[in-house]
Amino acid sequence: MNRDDSGRAMIEFVFLGILTLVPLIYLVIAVAQVERNVFAATQAAREAGRAYATADDPLSAEARANYAAHLALADQGVDAPDASPRYVPVSTPCSAGGTGAQTLDPGADFAVCITRVVIVPGVPRYLAGHGIVVTGRYVVHIDDFRTGRSR
Repeated sequence: MNRDDSGRAMIEFVFLGILTLVPLIYLVIAVAQVERNVFAATQAAREAGRAYATADDPLSAEARANYAAHLALADQGVDAPDASPRYVPVSTPCSAGGTGAQTLDPGADFAVCITRVVIVPGVPRYLAGHGIVVTGRYVVHIDDFRTGRSR
């Protein structure tokens, strides 16, 4: 019994190609989603730190930093109404928490942290857990020769 096998190799190739290509495309999309959020958090921390450092007084500095962080996140297409800058001493990691540490005194150093939780697309909540935590950190140095502004 001779059977004609013409065309089966092409069907197997297409089937195996789709079988391997779909998970690969999903992996690329998931990694891109996480990286987009990492970049957004880092940019938001940098912009919040710069906005804080150039403010005239601590009250307006806080408002400027919050606005700059939300603007930077929106610029990357990340919706994060709950993301707000946290300030920690330079030697303290962002995960340790802490508030205060920010000041407009000349020569002061502190770090600005923005933390986001990324939910990988297409993964059920019971498998993803609480998501992937990404943190952006920027160290602010207040100009040593800062004058003419109230502190």
